[in-house]
Amino acid sequence: MILEARNVTKIFPGVIALDSINISFELGKIHCIVGENGAGKSTLIKCLTGVHVPERGDVFIGGNKATKHNKLFSKIAHVPQEIDLFPHMSVAENLFLPFERSGLKGFVNRKTLRERASVIIEKFNIGVSPDSFVREIPVSQQQLLQIARATVFEGYEILMLDEPTTSLTQRDTEHLFKTIEQLKRENKAIVFISHKLEEVFRIGDVTTVFRNGQQVASAKLSDVDVPWVIKQMTGRTLDENERFASERTTDEVLLEVKNLNGESFKNINFTLKKGEILGFSGLVGAGRSEVMQAIFGYLPVASGNIHFEGKPWVLGNPSHAVNKGVFYLPEERRSQGILPNLSVKANATITILKDIIVNGFISSSKEIKRTTEIIEKYDIKTPTMNREIKFLSGGNQQKVIIGRFMSCKPKILIFDEPTKGIDVGTKNQIYQLMKQIAESGVGIILISSEMNEIQKCSNRIISMYNGKIMEEHSQNTETHELLHSILGLNEGRKHAKQ
Repeated sequence: MILEARNVTKIFPGVIALDSINISFELGKIHCIVGENGAGKSTLIKCLTGVHVPERGDVFIGGNKATKHNKLFSKIAHVPQEIDLFPHMSVAENLFLPFERSGLKGFVNRKTLRERASVIIEKFNIGVSPDSFVREIPVSQQQLLQIARATVFEGYEILMLDEPTTSLTQRDTEHLFKTIEQLKRENKAIVFISHKLEEVFRIGDVTTVFRNGQQVASAKLSDVDVPWVIKQMTGRTLDENERFASERTTDEVLLEVKNLNGESFKNINFTLKKGEILGFSGLVGAGRSEVMQAIFGYLPVASGNIHFEGKPWVLGNPSHAVNKGVFYLPEERRSQGILPNLSVKANATITILKDIIVNGFISSSKEIKRTTEIIEKYDIKTPTMNREIKFLSGGNQQKVIIGRFMSCKPKILIFDEPTKGIDVGTKNQIYQLMKQIAESGVGIILISSEMNEIQKCSNRIISMYNGKIMEEHSQNTETHELLHSILGLNEGRKHAKQ
C-alpha cells in the first residue's frame, strides 16, 4: 500500500468530521471516494495531504509515518475542488511555480518555459497559449491547467482529484479520463472524488463510501451497482424515476423575451410562466448563463426587449431586477454566491437587513429569529449559525442562498447549475425545494448541463447551441432528441414551439 490512514479521527467544534477512518490506496489503482456533502471526504483528503493534523491516528506513505518534518507528503499531488491558480500570471508560470521545484533554478529562460509548457498543454488538451493570463481563459481550461500543474513535479506517486470534472465539458472530461488511465498505467495511485456516479463507474477500480464522518462500505466497482452505492451513501433507496416538475403551472406570463442579442447570444425568444420550471439545456459555452446574466442586468444587451409582468424591463440594472423580485443564483457558488468569511447568520440575512435593523443597528434577536427560521425550513446542517459559511458543504451553502432569496419574496429565481458539486441525496432535496418554490407561484429558470436533472425538473425545456435557441421541448422529450439538439445536430429544424 502506498498510502494508508490508520484510525484517523478529526474533530471540529461541534462535529466529528472523521471517526476512526482506516483506508488504504494501491499503486496502479483508481480508488473512488463517494459520499453526501459533509460526509468527510474533503476532510480526509486534507488529513492525507498534511493540511489537517488529526486528533487521533496517523498517515503512512510508503510504509512510513508521514509528518510535516519528513517531506513524505511531497509524494502526493493534490488537485482541490476549487480553482487555486494565480490569475494575473501566465499559463506557463502557473504550471511551473515554484520554479525551484520544477528544476528551473536561477534565471528563468522564458523560451524554455514556453516550450516545456506547450508539451503539457498539448498532453492535457488545454487549448490555450502558454503566454495567456489565467484570468483570461475559461473556467474549464483553468480546471485542466490546475490538474496538469499537479503532475508537473517529479517524484509524486499519488494523484488526488477532488471533483475534477465539475467545470469541464464532456469532451474535456473524456480527455481527462484518458490521461488518468495513462497515469494508472504508469503505476500512479489515483484517488478520485466525484458526486457523478456515472464517472465513478466509468473510471474507478474500487470505491469507499463515507457517511456522517464514518467509512460505511468499500467494494470493487465491478461487484456493485449505482443503487447499491446510493443506498450506502444515503442510508435509503432513492427513486431514480422521481419527477420534480411543478404541478401548479399557470398560463400567466411573468417574463417575455423578444429578439434579445448580445455578445454571446443571438435572437433569443422565450416566455416564462408563473409557477413553472423552465429548463435551459446545453453544453458549457452554449450561452445559457450569458442570456440570464443579461436579463438580470449584469451583462450588456445589444438589441431586443424584455417585458416583465406585461411592462417594459429596464436592461443593464441588477438593482432594478432585485427590486422587482428577480434573483440570479450563480453557478460559481463559492466565489459569487456566498460571503465565505462571514457566518451562516450573516449570509442568510444580508438581503433583509431593512427588516432586522432597529434604530440604525441590527437587532440581534431579529437576526437570530430569521436565521433560525431559514435553517429549520431549508434543513441546513450547521453546528451553529455563527459558523463561517465556507466550512459548510456545497449543498448546505446552496440551501442558505435559497433561503436568503426566498426571504425577499421573489417572483423569478434563476438557478444556474444549482447542484454543481452536490451529492445525489442533497440534489433531490434541492429539486424538491425548487418544485415547492415553483408551486408557490414563483417562476423558475433552471440552467443545467446535466441531462437527467433537466428532464427530472423541467415543465418545458429550451435547448441552446452556439449562442442560439435550437428548440423548445416538452418535459417528456426523449434523451437522444434533446442530446441531438444541444449538440447542434438539429440546427436545420425549426423551433418546435416558437
